Amino acid sequence: MIPSAMPCNNHPQIIAAKRVPTSRSQQDYNSRMPLKPPGKKDPFVSLARYSEIGFIIPSAVLLGFFLGKVLDYWLHTKWLYLVGLLFGAVVGFWQVIRMALGAFGKDSDSSPPQ
Repeated sequence: MIPSAMPCNNHPQIIAAKRVPTSRSQQDYNSRMPLKPPGKKDPFVSLARYSEIGFIIPSAVLLGFFLGKVLDYWLHTKWLYLVGLLFGAVVGFWQVIRMALGAFGKDSDSSPPQ
């Protein structure tokens, strides 16, 4: 018999941990934590949003190019990679525009009325 196929019953069972009530001092500490101001944004969220743009366009263009090359190979043509390249560029720019419009819409909703 293969050793990995034998049942292994020597692992301890996972026991659900009981929630221990927090002390009053811990609750007071948590309630005194300063809240984030509503107008201030996390810089890491902005960094992630803008760095995503640098990955969307090249990846869409490369994906379109390689899918076009695969279609060229299957269909024995020599021009479908250009169609895939253009399609990937259009899709990449379209996604960036959608992302920018979505970010603009969120920013305008969070601003206080004047």
